[in-house]
Amino acid sequence: MRRLSTLRTVLVAGFTLAILSLAGFAVSQMLALPAHPSTAITPQGLLSRRFDDSAPNAAQVRRGQYLVAAGDCISCHLRAGGEPFAGGLGLNTPFGVIYTSNITPDPGSGIGAWSSDQFYRAMHDGKDAQGKDLYPAFPYPWFRRVSREDDDAIFAYLMTLPAINYTPPKNELSFPLNFRSFVGAWNMLFLDSHNFQSDPGQSAEWNRGAYLVNGLGHCGGCHTPKNSFGADKSKQELQGGKLDNWVAPDLTGNTRIGLGDWSVDDIAEFLASGRNAHAAAGGAMADVISYSTSFMNDADRRAIAVYLKSQPASPSLASAAPDAGAMRRGAQIYSDACASCHLDNGIGQSRLFPPLGKDAMLQQPDATGLEHLILGGTRVGVSASRPSPLGMPSFAWKLTDQEIADVSTFIRNSWGNQAAPVASADVSELRKKLNLQTERLTDNSGDR
Repeated sequence: MRRLSTLRTVLVAGFTLAILSLAGFAVSQMLALPAHPSTAITPQGLLSRRFDDSAPNAAQVRRGQYLVAAGDCISCHLRAGGEPFAGGLGLNTPFGVIYTSNITPDPGSGIGAWSSDQFYRAMHDGKDAQGKDLYPAFPYPWFRRVSREDDDAIFAYLMTLPAINYTPPKNELSFPLNFRSFVGAWNMLFLDSHNFQSDPGQSAEWNRGAYLVNGLGHCGGCHTPKNSFGADKSKQELQGGKLDNWVAPDLTGNTRIGLGDWSVDDIAEFLASGRNAHAAAGGAMADVISYSTSFMNDADRRAIAVYLKSQPASPSLASAAPDAGAMRRGAQIYSDACASCHLDNGIGQSRLFPPLGKDAMLQQPDATGLEHLILGGTRVGVSASRPSPLGMPSFAWKLTDQEIADVSTFIRNSWGNQAAPVASADVSELRKKLNLQTERLTDNSGDR
């Protein structure tokens, strides 16, 4: 689901600013200030800091703080080594690199000169302060379902952030996608014209989950497949997507590649801690856990789970049988490189190293996520209840492309899993995209 927000809708180009509003001196005097201004400027510190209850809009700011976490804003607006919300994170899309914007209240490089009306227009219509179209990589197709009250609360909180004077790099987009005139046509073709509409036939809990999943949480930005224009494929909501060399898995009721075997409690636990009996949150989802869902309350996490469990299963797809030689070689590599954590029978170690049998992520039709995991490694999302930064190391230095293909094929077809075999050429291509160490050389005999 998250952050991936980032990076969220892969459409054309530049993830420019699209949030917030003006706060002149008189308004700024009314904004709630942190009770402890000396608090370290860390993502977790900003999302958990306390506010002075005597400020006129303290309740609104606290609500905005919660909603900013629910919207996973930090995951996209935090570059390596940078300050939270200052932007500059480079998002790799099929159309080029998009650098996220500075949404701190700095008046020059950030959003300090925006008005609340401009903020609302950006969130709902994809227009910046000057009325120019924002690229749909900024998830306004989802944010437009957020209520005006929630928009204003988000703005109020963001205006309490430390103002950071930082200008992100210019987007690196290919012609003609670097021209914004394309976006108006895209909006006419693909932008949903209505705000969030509750379903009177469903419970209040279900509707709250729908509001979060399809609005502020913008889960479909990552977990819905996209067409060649970067828009959601029709009638394939939450059936899995690919972004930035990761795969966001199917979230429907499909029992093999989706959440069909997960309970409501399983989903809620995963959103709270990044771990449950089925899986651990790595890749882009690690940030969603660390900066978003772990800060949400139990009621909202359960509402999301209730809504997701109501989604009909995606179609089941047949896959070719793996080669017996690849399975045999893969089993040997697994025993050498993987079994110490995931154990010989693939059952893992409870809430430390996830089980690999009947694993939805491992059985996705597109194996890019597993290939990326083995090549580049990952860390697991952290939370107050699970603060240990567990992770998986990179095996790019140790395993050749063929070995990674073989062990991937073995894992995808063992312990109840069934998925298409992985080709060495696909691993080689991904290795180049990730700019990882050249595969380990073999001697003339080809021995490992």
